[in-house]
Amino acid sequence: MQAVILAAGMGKRLKELTRENTKCMVEVNGTTLIARMLRQIEQRQLSRIIIVVGFEARKLIDHIGTLGIRTPIVYVYNPIYDRTNNIYSLALAKDHLREDDTLLFESDLIFEDSVLDLLLDDPRETLAVVDKYESWMDGTCVELGEDDRIEAFVPGKMFRFERIPRYYKTVNVYKFSRHFSVTHYVPFLEAYQAALGQNEYYEQVLRVIATLDDPEIRALRLSGQRWYEIDDIQDLDIAASIFAPDEDERVRLLQERYGGYWRYPGLLDFCYLSSPYFPPRRMRDEIRADFDVLLTTHPSGMRVNSLLAAKDLGIHTENVLVGDGAAELIEALLGRSTGKVGSVRPTFERPLCPRERAVDFFPDGPDRSYTADDLMAYLGERGLEVLVVADPDDLTGNYIPREDLLRLIRWTGEAGIRLVIDGSAIDFADERAGIIDQELLSSAPHLYVVKDLSRCCGVPGLRLGILASGDTETIAAMKRELPLRAIDSFAEFYMQISEKYQRDYEAALEELRAERGRFRKELDAVEGVRVVPSQADFLTVELEGGISSRAIQRALLIRHDILVRDLSREMDGRDYLRLAIRGQEDDDTLVAAL
Repeated sequence: MQAVILAAGMGKRLKELTRENTKCMVEVNGTTLIARMLRQIEQRQLSRIIIVVGFEARKLIDHIGTLGIRTPIVYVYNPIYDRTNNIYSLALAKDHLREDDTLLFESDLIFEDSVLDLLLDDPRETLAVVDKYESWMDGTCVELGEDDRIEAFVPGKMFRFERIPRYYKTVNVYKFSRHFSVTHYVPFLEAYQAALGQNEYYEQVLRVIATLDDPEIRALRLSGQRWYEIDDIQDLDIAASIFAPDEDERVRLLQERYGGYWRYPGLLDFCYLSSPYFPPRRMRDEIRADFDVLLTTHPSGMRVNSLLAAKDLGIHTENVLVGDGAAELIEALLGRSTGKVGSVRPTFERPLCPRERAVDFFPDGPDRSYTADDLMAYLGERGLEVLVVADPDDLTGNYIPREDLLRLIRWTGEAGIRLVIDGSAIDFADERAGIIDQELLSSAPHLYVVKDLSRCCGVPGLRLGILASGDTETIAAMKRELPLRAIDSFAEFYMQISEKYQRDYEAALEELRAERGRFRKELDAVEGVRVVPSQADFLTVELEGGISSRAIQRALLIRHDILVRDLSREMDGRDYLRLAIRGQEDDDTLVAAL
């Protein structure tokens, strides 16, 4: 068996990275794509490797010459690479296809060894490697029938979004038997190119062959094996995290993305906090029905969106403003202060103001728990202008009950301290006692309540937050200072329709509370795991018996594609993990992995 690699293209979408080099010479984690692929092929002891070169061919050949590849390499030159597509490059190698069984690769791929193992171990002689379609994929897809028969090749221009559940993406790795090349592929390739020209894709030939009664080629479906196609700099960045050679580095790179994990098929993200039970299907369908209008229309300004938020929250419009997430609203509010700012650390991961003005309260209770009395006792003589508290907090789900929170509100008012409460997770508490109330706000104008609706309502893609306060002067000033259109049209429409789904929201909260209790029992049954009581949308666990949270975090990601947050740094080196509640199926997957 031999290998054919198509490497003549210019890779224009990678811009300056391929201005003077072909695409397969781009590096991922310090190794060029072509070097990685050739070394993988070398381990399979094939008879030879045919590489079709074109753009910057001399540089590519010289680079390959430094790699120490022992398998014989044959170069085929495409002199008109800038005017042709890969059908012409493959046609230049057609005589080689007739001579031996062939593994065919495009050179802009990166894949793990198991992809090759799966292909070579499969007894079927002619195969197209495919993977279930995911939103990050682009290019030719296929639809499959019984016995892995390819019923249709679907080029990009014929892609139909309503058929996504049926689609598999071609990985651009194939196994052609010599018989298939002689009797099927090469004759059809010659005929297709003669009829339609040289600026086509070789998959179009397979599309025609698939219509035959006996096309010989079948699909080989991947089942979790990692691969990625490098078309632009974002692909390069994602591939670097997927194929990081060091496990700790892979964990770090993935965590530092802070989201966007739809690009990582199969990854379960237990770091990001968001309700898994809302919005309901009908609400999603309503937003989907208005997608075209929302996508192509400007949102309203702050005045209109404040009206919508006030309607949903049952407060006056002069007491609320809308913004791009809770953290941004807190930052904008604190930007108006000049005095000392107190906060509970490390619930807030970074200082909320310049270091010289920060007053940090580090709880010393079990699992960093604290009460309203602890806050008042420590901060009472610190000369604070502002105190910022999250309830429940984002470290362990520590909760200050409503009566104690009201005492804290009264105490800060008497002390002349402005109190900022991040209540993004307060709806999840068993007490069912929110604090955005018109009477409370009016009676305590020093109180500012921030809520991340993206989180509590399960719509993190909308980046939607609100700030409510009886301090109408500050609210009015911030409305003038924030951008006219602080949220997008989708977030505005969400607020417009959310009131009629209030019962669904309450039901979703009940589901999360129930799952939190069930999830806790399941985790409690895992040896070496101790669950910290939580009133939030996550559970924090301590690992006992010398088990390293960092090692468990790494193992969960590498072995199970599960991303969790290691809290050992926040817990002074003690081994804690924070686990978002994702719903029973995903939660059980995590428990089994632990």
